[in-house]
Amino acid sequence: MTAEKKAIVFLNMGAPRNLDEVSIFLKNMFNDKNIITVKKKVIRKIIATSIVASRGKEAKENYKKLGGFSPLVTETEKLLKAVQEEFPHHIVLNIMRYTPPFAEKEIRWLKAKGIDDIVLFPLYPHYSTTTVKSSLEDFYEACEKVDYTPTIKEIAPFYTNPLYNRAILETIKAKVCLERDDLSQMDIIFSAHSLPKKIICDGDCYKEQVERHAKMLKRMLRNEGLRFKEYHLAYQSKLGPVEWLSPSLGEKLEELQSKRVLIVPISFVLDNSETEFELDLEYRIEAKEMFFQDYRVAKCPNDSPEFIKTVKELVEK
Repeated sequence: MTAEKKAIVFLNMGAPRNLDEVSIFLKNMFNDKNIITVKKKVIRKIIATSIVASRGKEAKENYKKLGGFSPLVTETEKLLKAVQEEFPHHIVLNIMRYTPPFAEKEIRWLKAKGIDDIVLFPLYPHYSTTTVKSSLEDFYEACEKVDYTPTIKEIAPFYTNPLYNRAILETIKAKVCLERDDLSQMDIIFSAHSLPKKIICDGDCYKEQVERHAKMLKRMLRNEGLRFKEYHLAYQSKLGPVEWLSPSLGEKLEELQSKRVLIVPISFVLDNSETEFELDLEYRIEAKEMFFQDYRVAKCPNDSPEFIKTVKELVEK
């Protein structure tokens, strides 16, 4: 087998590349049986249509504030370029779940190129049926549809990987200065994307992994001498009337007394609308209304040298 027959395929949720794709993104996401878990497809379609109708206009306005597209688009491009440089004899590409590039088209292309060895890399640090399971199902269903049977190795959720957590620590260090900042007067909140409690009650291990991850990062920070006033975990991106994981980020901010906080997104590898719009813009306004003196948001690992090292280690293993 020659190296040219190998590929690294990143899987992610996807994001609008332009305003026209906003409705496509929402429609596909809420038609996903792993997101809207009702059994009947017709009911799921009705729910998805209703959500798109009620949220589509607002979502487009939000993306306009980000330049008309999601930051995930450019961050993915930079990641692919950096990984390609590390693996010059591999094909490196990405497949998105809810926006192009979609699985079937990319898999037909891989088959036509004669690729027979694939490393499948879901870009989700924690496992959830709504993310990892959904993306893997989408990939394998497309393979079956086009009769494509390469050798596939899957990268498992990597939130315990020391190199990955070093990448997160570097994003935190970039937001503080030990010589100037009194961290004993600043709280840190690890923010994770929320999920409906029903999904967790049905056996999804996401909440357990996120909580374990937050504890690991707390230990690493303290060992590095980054001793914040308190360490917290909160959840963002609640949608709809059902009960979601708590506390929400807004609730947690209201609890804090120090009025100095650093938010660290831990459920995303790449920056996206939920980090750069929701965390850095919307919650900043809420924090100002709560009289916060200092509100900071760390970046995601993105294409940092530390995360590229993580990818290299995981792929080569």
